[in-house]
Amino acid sequence: MPHSIQLLPDLLINQIAAGEVIERPASALKELLENSLDAGATDIAVQLEGGGIKLLRVRDDGKGIAKNELRLALMRHATSKIASLDDLQQVVSMGFRGEALASMAAVAQLTLTSRTARDTHGWKVEATDGQISEPAPASHAQGTCIELRELYFNTPARRKFLKSEVTEFAYCEETFKRIALSRPNVAFSLQHNGRTIWQLPVSPLPLAGEGPGERVAALQRVAALLGDEFGHAAVPVSRNAANLSLHGLAALSAYSRATRDAQYFFVNGRFVRDKVASHALRQAYQDVLHHQRHPAFVLFLELPPEQVDVNVHPAKSEVRFRESQGIHQFIFHTLQQALAIPASGQDARAPALQQQPASFIPRQQNMRLGAEQLNATYQVWQTQTESGKWAVDSGNTPPAPYSPLPTPQEEFPLGFALAQLSGIYILAQNTQGLIVVDMHAAHERIVYEKLKTALDAEQIATQPLLIPVTFYADALEVATVEAEQATLKKLGFDVAPLSPNTLAVRAMPVLLKQSEAEAAARDVLDELREFGASRTMTERRDELLATLACHGAVRANRILSITEMNALLREMEQTERSGQCNHGRPTWFQLSMGELDKMFMRGK
Repeated sequence: MPHSIQLLPDLLINQIAAGEVIERPASALKELLENSLDAGATDIAVQLEGGGIKLLRVRDDGKGIAKNELRLALMRHATSKIASLDDLQQVVSMGFRGEALASMAAVAQLTLTSRTARDTHGWKVEATDGQISEPAPASHAQGTCIELRELYFNTPARRKFLKSEVTEFAYCEETFKRIALSRPNVAFSLQHNGRTIWQLPVSPLPLAGEGPGERVAALQRVAALLGDEFGHAAVPVSRNAANLSLHGLAALSAYSRATRDAQYFFVNGRFVRDKVASHALRQAYQDVLHHQRHPAFVLFLELPPEQVDVNVHPAKSEVRFRESQGIHQFIFHTLQQALAIPASGQDARAPALQQQPASFIPRQQNMRLGAEQLNATYQVWQTQTESGKWAVDSGNTPPAPYSPLPTPQEEFPLGFALAQLSGIYILAQNTQGLIVVDMHAAHERIVYEKLKTALDAEQIATQPLLIPVTFYADALEVATVEAEQATLKKLGFDVAPLSPNTLAVRAMPVLLKQSEAEAAARDVLDELREFGASRTMTERRDELLATLACHGAVRANRILSITEMNALLREMEQTERSGQCNHGRPTWFQLSMGELDKMFMRGK
C-alpha cells in the first residue's frame, strides 16, 4: 500500500548514508585516518578488535576539536573543510562531505574525545542510535580519539554481510598501508587484538629524493610496508612539467605480480583507482610485461586541486580529471622514460645469443630413406585398454613389427602426427593433406571443457602434491583462503595458511598437473577476493576455468613425442568446439594437397 510523502527521520537518513560511506570497518578506518591527517597529526595510533567490528579506535596528536564543536562534529553535513562552492571545486583536504562521523554515530556506539592546545583538559561526547550526549570532562592529551564499538549493532541485516574477523582485519590493514604510504612524514602504529602489527616511525625524507643517499632514506617507509624486495627492484620516478608532478617508485618487470596487490596510485595524497591513470600505467609497461602479470608501483601525482574533481563518489576513491588526455600522456611518458633502462644496464643476453657455438644452430639432419620408409611416414604404438578406448603407450613397450599407415584415416579427421615445429605447432597428415595445430591453444580448449564437465558434476579430481608449494601472500589472500575453503575444495585446491604471510598449496586438480601451483592458486584467490565465491562460481565461472585451463595446457617449447602428439589429436577430435581456444583463436588449420601443389607449382 503506498504511503504519503514524508521526511525521513535523521537517524534513518544517516543509516542510509552509512551504507554508502561506511561499507565495512575498513571504510570507517579510512575516514578516521583522513580526518586525523586533515587535523595536522604527526602521530596516529590505530587499535582494532575483532577485525574492527568489535572495536575500532583511532587516536592522533592533531589540533583537536573545541568543546562547543564536539556535538556539531557528529551531525550530518557539518564540516570545517569547505564553506562554499568555490571550496568544493578546489578541495585540498582529504575529507569534505561532513557525512562520515554522522554515519558512524548512526550504526555504532561512538565515543569522541578531544582536546585543543587552548584547553586544560579534554572533553568527551558519546553517541548511540543517533542520540548525542552533552560534553563531559575527560583526561586527554592534545589531539582527538574516536572509538567505535559494535559496528552495525543496530542494523543486523547490514552486519550479516560483513566477512569473518580475519577478512575484515585484512581490509583494515590494507587501508592502513595505503594511508601510511601516502604520508611518510607521519608516524603510524596498528594493533589488532592487543598485538602490535605495524610500528612505523617518521620517514626522514619525502618519497622522491635526488641522490643515492636520499633515495635510500626515502625507501624506508615503502620498504617497511612492501618489503625490501620491492625496494631493490624499483626505479625512481620523478618529473615536473608545467603544473604537474609525478614522483615515486615503479618496479621493473622482473618484480611483476600475479595480482594488483602492489599498485598504489595517489592524487594529491589521496589513494584512488582511476581508469585514465590505470590505462596509462598499463601502456607504459606493455612492452616489458607479460599480459597476465601486473606491475608494482607507488606513485604520487600532484596537480592544482581545481584540475581534478574528487566529488565523484561518496567513498572518494574515484576522481575525474579536467584534462584527462593530457594527464594520460604525462603519466605514460614519465613512466615509460623511467622504465627505459639503458642497454648497458641490462643483462648481456643479446650478445650471448650472437656468440652461440655452431652446435646450437638449428640445421636439417640427413634423412635415410629405406624401402619401408617410402611406404609410410611414421609409426604409432598404441595399446587397447579393457574399456575399449585407445591409450597412448608410455614408450617403454618394445615396438611391434613395422606395419604401414592404416588406410581408413576417415576415422581420424585430424590425421596422424608427423613432427613438431619450433616447439609450438604439430604437423599432421590426414586424407586431405597437411594439418597444422597450435598445441597450446588446442590443449587449452581440451582442459577447459574437461574442467567445465567435472565442475558441473562436482567431481574435479584432486592430486596431492608430494612436496607442498609455499609462497608469500598478503593478508587479504590469507583471509580469502580461510574464508573460502569450501569453494577452493570444490575447485580441486587444498590451500592452507602456514603463517600470517605464507600459504601452502597441498593439492590441486589433476587436470592442472602441468601448471605451476602458485600461479594457479593465486589466480583463483584473486577471483575469490575481488568477486566473492558466489559470483566466481556463477557469472564468472567460465572466465575462471578458462584461466585455469591456460595454466594446465601444455606450454610452448615443450618437446612432445609422436605418441603424445597423436594423443592430443585424438582428444581434439572428441572435444566440443576444439576448433577454437578459450580466447577465440583457431587451434588448427588444414592445407590441402591442391594448395600445397599450387605453392610448389606442381603440374605446371
